[in-house]
Amino acid sequence: MSGAAQPDCLFCRIAAGELPAHKLHEDDHILAFLDLHPIRPGHALVIPKAHHVWFEDLPEPLATRITTCAQRLARAMKRIYAVERVSLFYTGIHVPHAHAHVVPMHHVHDVTSAAYLGEGLEAFTAPPRPEPEALEAVAEALRSGLRG
Repeated sequence: MSGAAQPDCLFCRIAAGELPAHKLHEDDHILAFLDLHPIRPGHALVIPKAHHVWFEDLPEPLATRITTCAQRLARAMKRIYAVERVSLFYTGIHVPHAHAHVVPMHHVHDVTSAAYLGEGLEAFTAPPRPEPEALEAVAEALRSGLRG
């Protein structure tokens, strides 16, 4: 069920004010707060107040609102932490409530996948590049999926 608060959802409880959070921004639809297990200082989460498990289930205006808030946070993080880039990503691994991570990147591997670590932490290994035909097959499958 999307939209209705779930009593056993950690983020629904934070959004309802039942659990504490280091709030950064709040309006009627979203809440931004610090991650309790940050990758880097400033690591923030932006959540919809309504319960949506997956980011792809977010109504487009709500997803846009989350992204706009994340952009504002990113600009502030760049000023505060003097970083060149800030990462924005959704994972949904630990809490089944859509949430965007906004992370100031001090190192190229702050938010990287193990697929890029073949040469260790100080390098950046590109995963193998598929053949053009394989890429085209994936692209066509996705284009077809977008058409419905």
